[in-house]
Amino acid sequence: MFGIVRPCQHGMCKGLYADWMGHLCGLCLALRDEHGHLSRLVTNYDGLLVSVLTEAQSPAAAPRRRAGACALRGFKGAHVVEAEGVRLAASVSLLLAAGKVRDHVADGDGAYARRPVAAGATRLADRWSSAGAATAGTLGFDVTPLTAAAGRQALLERTGSAGLRELTAPTEDAVAAAFAHTATLTGKPHNQEALEAAGRRFGRLAHLIDAVEDLADDRADGSYNPLAATGTGLDEARRHCDTAHAELRAAVDELDLPRPALTRALLVRETGNAVSRAFAAASPGPGHPPGSPDAPPGHRPPKRDPGGLLSFACAALTCCTCGLYRPGWDEDHQSSCCQRFDCSGWDSCGNCCQCCSCDGDCCCDGCDCNCN
Repeated sequence: MFGIVRPCQHGMCKGLYADWMGHLCGLCLALRDEHGHLSRLVTNYDGLLVSVLTEAQSPAAAPRRRAGACALRGFKGAHVVEAEGVRLAASVSLLLAAGKVRDHVADGDGAYARRPVAAGATRLADRWSSAGAATAGTLGFDVTPLTAAAGRQALLERTGSAGLRELTAPTEDAVAAAFAHTATLTGKPHNQEALEAAGRRFGRLAHLIDAVEDLADDRADGSYNPLAATGTGLDEARRHCDTAHAELRAAVDELDLPRPALTRALLVRETGNAVSRAFAAASPGPGHPPGSPDAPPGHRPPKRDPGGLLSFACAALTCCTCGLYRPGWDEDHQSSCCQRFDCSGWDSCGNCCQCCSCDGDCCCDGCDCNCN
């Protein structure tokens, strides 16, 4: 469950990338410490956005602690976030993962069609759901929009008459609720409306991008796909995504954020990159989108989750480093100030290099660049 927001360290200034990793690793370790090692499987790039939003609305940086070496950080330590926002991100990740697992069981996808696998997955989903709800309760977060999302989604898919906007609505409502609660955690109720708007647009984008990336495989194996079910072509889907992204940018602009840099980098720039990636992979040639009757046979867009042996190896390495081995914490937090660097053109990840400027006490805010 990697999510759509996956920033590349070559396209983000050093300080912002370190802060993003601090939230990501903080989420992973919060899941471990409160809910056990297995729960770390739900670590989600998109889920940690609620942690980022919580810190962005606070005048001071979120508390951080020193974590020991981890295989997924190249066996290096890191300063990771430890705050209410990370706990909210953990709760949201657990609840959404539980809903996703239940959806796979209900649809009988792949191995989930086998009764022993379905039974085990259902028990795991129940455990994650209970754990997520328990953490949410300590934060005053009403989990109803999240727990109801999977059921509403399944019902809409079964009816077969829902439009594309209706199909994305459960995801939009769930993300809007999670984003809006960050205003409660930080005492900024005037941000709630804009956060709900940002959450709905981000939820719509996440749903649509997932549908675009899975379209060819879903057509091939007969699985449900909202684009295929509603007869939405890739061109129309791209228009929906571009509109949602523009509205997301506008909602972020309305927020009162004392620390806006990472939020803007992730919710605006990286989300736009996710849209471009998805449609570039889904369109192998003019007039031949994957899954269309005249598409080249056998073409598949790349999957986000590598699966198989690689996923198992990553999980094993994680458990053996910052998992089963529990390093000591260093209570001294060292701020990760961004460092100015000059670049132009396109970086090795295919992203336009992000200008970075610093002044005062570690203030880094990205700016749009004109690249060659």
